[in-house]
Amino acid sequence: MALIRVEGLPADPLDAAARFYAEVAPQVAQSGDAVVTLLFPPADHAHRGWREAAVASLARALAPRRVNAMVGDEAIAIAATLAWLEGAEAMTGQLLPLAPPSCPDSHGAGEVLD
Repeated sequence: MALIRVEGLPADPLDAAARFYAEVAPQVAQSGDAVVTLLFPPADHAHRGWREAAVASLARALAPRRVNAMVGDEAIAIAATLAWLEGAEAMTGQLLPLAPPSCPDSHGAGEVLD
């Protein structure tokens, strides 16, 4: 599984999306990994739409490879979600917001239910 940290994008959502498609999307496409997970830093609600669309579009274009993304910056939540995604073989095209540190369940994803 490849983890690509998406950093240094502009604050403006349109500018951020443009730079993402110019710089990050090609990295995802060129990755030889069957599973790619993007890690976005927290941002305001104006970024959610383009991020969701970008991840879903990359997942469709690169199928059967799996592409997902997380939004957060807490190491424990990131590690737990990465571990969960490795076992979630049908999960692709999703943008997963991670719990903030103040959340009671911020220290890991729950068990996968059958």
